[in-house]
Amino acid sequence: MTRPFLTKMRAVTGRYSPIPAILVGMVLLMSAARAQEAAEERFWHQWRGPYASGVSKFANPPLEWSEKTNIRWKVEIPGRGSGTPVVWGDRLFVLTAVPADAALSESHAPLGGRTLRLHRFVVMAIDRKSGRTIWERTAREEIPHEASHPDNGTWASSSAITDGEHVVAFFESRGLYVYDMDGKLVWQKDFGHKRMRNQFGEGTTPALHGNRIVLVWDHQGESFITVLDKRTGNEIWRARREEIDSWATPLVVDYAGRSQVIASGMNRLRSYDLETGEIVWHSKGLTMNPIPSPVAADGLVIATSGFAGNDLKAVRLADAHGDITGSSAIVWSLNRDTPYVPSPLLYDGMLYLLKTNSAILSVFDAKTGTPHYQLQRLTNLGEVFSSPVGAAGRVYITDRNGTTLVVRHGPKFEVLASNHLDDGFDASATLVDDEIYLRGYRYLYSIGTH
Repeated sequence: MTRPFLTKMRAVTGRYSPIPAILVGMVLLMSAARAQEAAEERFWHQWRGPYASGVSKFANPPLEWSEKTNIRWKVEIPGRGSGTPVVWGDRLFVLTAVPADAALSESHAPLGGRTLRLHRFVVMAIDRKSGRTIWERTAREEIPHEASHPDNGTWASSSAITDGEHVVAFFESRGLYVYDMDGKLVWQKDFGHKRMRNQFGEGTTPALHGNRIVLVWDHQGESFITVLDKRTGNEIWRARREEIDSWATPLVVDYAGRSQVIASGMNRLRSYDLETGEIVWHSKGLTMNPIPSPVAADGLVIATSGFAGNDLKAVRLADAHGDITGSSAIVWSLNRDTPYVPSPLLYDGMLYLLKTNSAILSVFDAKTGTPHYQLQRLTNLGEVFSSPVGAAGRVYITDRNGTTLVVRHGPKFEVLASNHLDDGFDASATLVDDEIYLRGYRYLYSIGTH
């Protein structure tokens, strides 16, 4: 492509010009960047999907399924994990904690009412078409130092993250591991042991933004937030946090030429500059045990929690500087019926919230807080730990007993379908192309109509 043009330039000027080669390089870099952005929007490459909001703009998953219909494949995953499956290209990645041979672990005394056993902490790459395991890596093998939450039952609650070049696997007290797409370990880092209140267990997923990995480490010891170089694991900055246990994934928002990291906390809700760690803005915190991850769109950040109280804050970034407690930067708030475990779904300006962990749904105008409908009971659903997801004008809500209710996206409540599988589900669904992936206590399902 460049040689004829260079030859022509030489005929005119008597010499080759480096400018066309530079321009070609710039075009190639821009094309690669656009391709990366397109892939990030198409694939469910992180917890809460392409936009960290629970939404795919391009997926068109099926409306109905059962154990006998629209199951492309169903494979058993060893051990237990409650992280969302993440997808890039023809591969799907899951994390799991697999108990080792019982003879090696049954001698260990119970802690928190449960027996701590030797586990393998495993990263799996799975072929999307067949469900075949492409590669499997044991990141670490050890006996956990603390019990997991009795309602969760796993030490692999985090979701993997991928950018098409790296796979980030966070096992918290068992370390952070970064692999290439073929399963070669690039680097690893150990942050020590978390000490969680009442041994409620761990379950925070980092955020990946460009070449930066953002990790929040809130627990009963010294809490902090840190940013690492994705390529090397080198720490770029670390800031101390006056916080106890939290589980929310940090949210990175690009606004007005600056990347901000939004991190929930019981004491303070904070925004950090991604590059420096400087506090951009902060406000009074949420409730104890902040678990739902913040969401953002159109210059608005919404953070919520729902243990031992209820809290929601909608922050307008244009007005958010310094301490915004009680200021106009908080454009609306809510002190009832907010989620405990499930994260909110922010879909085309509508905010979907489940009350605590129950099948009771409210939908608000995200900008104003005006309710479209509130406290709508979802029939056929039981307790819900997974977070609602949305695509193709539909909202999918999966309970712990294997039932997924499909609701029409919009200001009026309408049930479109109710689907049941013979497994339990804490992991949130993944929506890519014409498929939905559901990771159960035992099986991983690929659901599609073709």
